[in-house]
Amino acid sequence: MTDLFSPARFGAIDLANRVVMSSLTRNRAGAGNVPTPLVAEYYRQRASAGLILTEASPICAEGHGYPRTPGIHTPEQIAGWRQVTDAVHGTGGKIALQLWHVGRISHPDLQPDGALPVAPSALRPAGQVFTGQAMKDFVTPRALELAEIPTVVGHYVQAARNAMEAGFDGVEVHAGNGYLLDQFLRSSTNRRTDSYGGSKENRARLLLEVMGAVCSAIGSDRVGLRLSPVTPFNDIRDDHPQETFDYVVTQLNPLRLAFLDVLQGTGGAPQEQWVPFDYDRMRTLYAGNFIRNNGYGFETAQQAVTSGAADAIAFGRLLLANPDLVERFRRGAALNAPDYEHLYTGEEKGYTDYPFLPD
Repeated sequence: MTDLFSPARFGAIDLANRVVMSSLTRNRAGAGNVPTPLVAEYYRQRASAGLILTEASPICAEGHGYPRTPGIHTPEQIAGWRQVTDAVHGTGGKIALQLWHVGRISHPDLQPDGALPVAPSALRPAGQVFTGQAMKDFVTPRALELAEIPTVVGHYVQAARNAMEAGFDGVEVHAGNGYLLDQFLRSSTNRRTDSYGGSKENRARLLLEVMGAVCSAIGSDRVGLRLSPVTPFNDIRDDHPQETFDYVVTQLNPLRLAFLDVLQGTGGAPQEQWVPFDYDRMRTLYAGNFIRNNGYGFETAQQAVTSGAADAIAFGRLLLANPDLVERFRRGAALNAPDYEHLYTGEEKGYTDYPFLPD
């Protein structure tokens, strides 16, 4: 019987178990947004998970929207990530880099030469952004011109190649959580009247072009995708999410991706408050490896895998606070609680100082 501890093969990536580390922004990069030895130690500690999905890594200078997020677009960043992959591989782990462009979820203070952030349409998101010195209101972004879109696709392709140079086992394209590709997908943020706006087919065009180009560049068996169909994070929604995302997953099938990572629900809200969405239907429509993400504990994760509802389960806060989560699950051991005060600050504190089980 297949369960959470069973090995798996996701494309070209062999997993020792079906516990996946979800992508978690931690804001610990060094100068130049370069991963440091401390970042390498953080991931090394968690390498017993079947697959680590790294924190989101901006694909270009314009893709940044938060301070101290490690990029994948300079030689120094590639070298910094190589320290991470070497550390994870040295303990037998597997690791994929999440490729990120934040789109409008940024600020001129975080952009090259103080430029406006880009987006599918010039619509300002509600809320504020931390620029490194202070919280500031989001600004109205600049709508990408049609002629600029191939450059965006090219940034994803080069970032994927850079990830391979850095030694990653694969990449996960981030198309969720209200960032650029999600902004193109969703009706609330895409008001374009050209071939990238309007119908669900047009709104999905950029994502599918990116996925096709990245698969061609590094091989589809090393490429995954993150979607979050009803997550309202970063002031985003869709008028018909089931139709939109059912279409997307059927169009992904010919690519034969390594995996699809689906963030269920609406962030940290209780399950009874989730926006209705049929994830089982998505599972049926999608022909490849299916990772469910958000709110799982050991028992619910086991049930999802043993029933075939998922091929693996991604854990965020549990793996953040329990670097040896797989062993704790095996033993039925107690779990550490996350140090929420130091999620995004504190260097070692709340990052690499969580206790392991005694041998």
